[in-house]
Amino acid sequence: MATIIVTDREGDTHEVEGKLGLPIMETLRELEYGVEALCGGMCSCCTCHVYVESDWFAKLPDRHDDEEELLSEAEDFRPDASRLSCQVEFTDGLDGIRLTIAPEE
Repeated sequence: MATIIVTDREGDTHEVEGKLGLPIMETLRELEYGVEALCGGMCSCCTCHVYVESDWFAKLPDRHDDEEELLSEAEDFRPDASRLSCQVEFTDGLDGIRLTIAPEE
């Protein structure tokens, strides 16, 4: 079982099973404490915004221009941690990734 370690908006940490080959958003939006993901993964909103811990952030592919643009306009954007979970595919190499759900905007 490949896992994602999620800290919710209340500060509680949960270990959940990730869905290999799918965006991390797919796992997070099914959680009671997860993300809203209004656009369904089309990279047209920030409702799946997460902060990825620095060790893991460095292992992710770079943000595409459209993701960068959306995030840079978010109130709680962190250049060194912010990602849209719809744009990060969960793979075996990300087993154990640690992230925090960003505040709602």
